Amino acid sequence: MLQDQDRIFTNIYGMHDRTLAGARARGHWDGTAKLLEKGRDAIVEEMKKSGLRGRGGAGFPTGLKWSFMPKESDGRPHYLVVNADESEPGTCKDREIMRHDPHTLIEGCLIASFAMGAHVSYIYIRGEYIREREALQAAIDEAYDAGLLGKNAAGSGWDFDLYLAHGAGAYICGEETALIESLEGKKGMPRMKPPFPAGAGLYGCPTTVNNVESIAVVPTILRRGGDWFAQFGRPNNSGTKLFAISGHVNHPSVVEEAMSLSFEELIDKHCGGIRGGWDNLKAVIPGGSSVPCVRGEDMRDATMDFDYLRGELGSGLGTAAVIVMDQSTDIIKAIWRLSKFYKHESCGQCTPCREGTGWMMRVMDRLVRGEAELEEIDMLFDVTKQVEGHTICALGDAAAWPIQGLIRNFRDEIEDRIKAQKTGRVTAAMAAE
Repeated sequence: MLQDQDRIFTNIYGMHDRTLAGARARGHWDGTAKLLEKGRDAIVEEMKKSGLRGRGGAGFPTGLKWSFMPKESDGRPHYLVVNADESEPGTCKDREIMRHDPHTLIEGCLIASFAMGAHVSYIYIRGEYIREREALQAAIDEAYDAGLLGKNAAGSGWDFDLYLAHGAGAYICGEETALIESLEGKKGMPRMKPPFPAGAGLYGCPTTVNNVESIAVVPTILRRGGDWFAQFGRPNNSGTKLFAISGHVNHPSVVEEAMSLSFEELIDKHCGGIRGGWDNLKAVIPGGSSVPCVRGEDMRDATMDFDYLRGELGSGLGTAAVIVMDQSTDIIKAIWRLSKFYKHESCGQCTPCREGTGWMMRVMDRLVRGEAELEEIDMLFDVTKQVEGHTICALGDAAAWPIQGLIRNFRDEIEDRIKAQKTGRVTAAMAAE
């Protein structure tokens, strides 16, 4: 279990002062210029050594991503774009950082931008985050007033400007290239890759897009060293991580923990256990709504990191937004609700996603009511496979995976409901509606 002295986010619950004075008292902005004196290459190497993998869902190694940026400028400016469009259902970790500990993010932007040769950074915040934008903007203004941003930022000799851009509430703008399109003032629709953003991103210039948490942990990693960060968790899954646990636990919470702890420890220590006890656990979505659900009995001993959840359970850690469902849950209806969300949020650019999300939602609608045929279950699974991997961005995958997880793990419930409907019996779950 993570000790208090090892926590990176020291004000995640807003118990302390979130202003610049409060952040400095907790050790932020301490010797920032000295960190930059290490030089660009040394900072990138330290990030690689830390083993930090992107905290936005994909888990791509952060140091490696930074190293894709051109070493020398060809005359085009470089940009860092911070993805604060936290729109994945169930995910609410970045919200706490921006609301209560914004200076971790701002200092991280300066250091990361310097490491990639960027004099300008944009934070793209989701449309619904009104209070978070206000808190973040106030913190940015404080940093400018104190000389930590702007010309000769923090006395480092590096000129750096940070801008906050407010989205309009479209889920698709969380995809990095759609986010860039939106920042440029266009419709938020994903771009084909290549070129990747490191070659041609914002305004056609070299750009790196990183998640809020990925950037906010950077100053602490550099102060304490990459080896310190790498000691937590299993190899290739290192560091501390914010877990956002919601649903049928006694105390839903956002908590910073070491990677690779067990699911049971996470729930018992921080959430007061499962509502109604462990025998009442039905299913868990371990990483935000786009990863497949897992049966409760398979989840209890699970290790909470990227490789275990993907390799052993066929799911994923994603953003570590843990959605817990007990036996009272109508799991078919829960997954139908997610398919409705993805259908609504598809940008419509790719035919498999535009047509497939609607098709999947309509079949799910009939499965909820039990008004389908048994062979439609396999047909639905087949359609998810035709959507998955055939779209420009990962929204097609995100729409397909929850349904695949449902069919793999709860096929018996779907079949029972269809059979009950055919014989005229009403199940308890349907009678409760």
